[in-house]
Amino acid sequence: MIKGTRDHGVGGIGPRAATPLAWGLCALSLTLAVLGLLLLTLNLSQPNAHTYDTWLDNTLNAVFYSTVGALVASRRPENPVGWLLCLFALSEGIQHFSAEYAIYALLAHPNSLPAGEAMAWTSNWILPIIIGLSVSYLLLFPTGRLPSRGWRPLAWLTVVFVLVGVISGAFASGPVEGLGPIRNPLGIDGFPNVYGAVLNIMASVLLVAAAASVFMRLRRAKGVVRQQVKWFAYAAAATVIGLFLAYVIPTAIDTPLWFERAGYAVLIAVIPTIPISIGIAILRYRLYDIDIIINRTLVYGSLTTTLVALYFGGIVVLQWGFVSLTGERSTLAVVASTLAIAALFNPLRRRIQGFVDRRFYRSKYDARKTLEAFSAKLRDETDLEALSGDLEGVVRETMQPAYVSLWLRPDKVSKDQLTD
Repeated sequence: MIKGTRDHGVGGIGPRAATPLAWGLCALSLTLAVLGLLLLTLNLSQPNAHTYDTWLDNTLNAVFYSTVGALVASRRPENPVGWLLCLFALSEGIQHFSAEYAIYALLAHPNSLPAGEAMAWTSNWILPIIIGLSVSYLLLFPTGRLPSRGWRPLAWLTVVFVLVGVISGAFASGPVEGLGPIRNPLGIDGFPNVYGAVLNIMASVLLVAAAASVFMRLRRAKGVVRQQVKWFAYAAAATVIGLFLAYVIPTAIDTPLWFERAGYAVLIAVIPTIPISIGIAILRYRLYDIDIIINRTLVYGSLTTTLVALYFGGIVVLQWGFVSLTGERSTLAVVASTLAIAALFNPLRRRIQGFVDRRFYRSKYDARKTLEAFSAKLRDETDLEALSGDLEGVVRETMQPAYVSLWLRPDKVSKDQLTD
């Protein structure tokens, strides 16, 4: 890899060669995604065929990661993150297509298509590659280099994980993960079956360590790099919330069906945020908008949670009051709670906005207050020397420059004054 220039990309790939290669990988990933969905439709038409559970995740990843990866790789061919995104999307497309192909050829319509067992075999060892690519682009994001030399052992451990995972998956005996009764055609009885341990333990360790590397960059980074990492941190936080709503909470407590469906809908909605945030960060398109997005998310997320709690709490309390007084429930509880929420919306929003500004954006909040105070003082100040000192103080306090000087242009002397 040639570093330090934009004339050469990864492996010496130049911009002219990078563009068709990147978009070619994207087209291949999208083609596999479409073919996978077509086979899924055919499989669902058969009542006895097995349904591949992760088809939606594979499809979304293939579509969004391939598109963002192609954009990044074609415009920043020297940054390996774009190429890793392209390969990740391609692997996702291969996994879904091979799984659906095997189900169709071996279960839905046996012997209707050739190489069904080969596709089942491919589906059994592709997952370690997907995980390895995920760890790799997290380690290299956003600069294309490791955070420091201390992270090299993790990079080599990722390579070892991929090799061990692929070999153990290729020859592990037993059913293929996600394909129901289909067994690994090349499974060897007595072969050390470490595939499950490698995926469940090592994959979790590697992904957590790679995510930690991103947040360590956030702590140490400044300027542009800090804004880049903020985008990914925001997307990662949204994804974690989606996972909690979709899987963790319904597993821990008994939730209604609508909550589970809403949680899964939220998770599906936030899946594209990680590749999109990576693309924005590396291409630096509207890079500094992330601060506004985080601010609005904190304000309106807190506002929504508070209003929902007040709404349902108000209904419960009012219904209890109606039942105690009249012995019957009343729709007035819903009407009163709705009117109360409408009246509280703007006051609560202003209070939450002020709290968020003070707690998380203290420097900008103090700067705004200082400018407001100076503007009020400016209307009453008549002493030019005092005003100049106040202006220099405000600039130092709000912008914190290394040096401040104030130059006042002298008034122009008119011809009448010269004649006098």
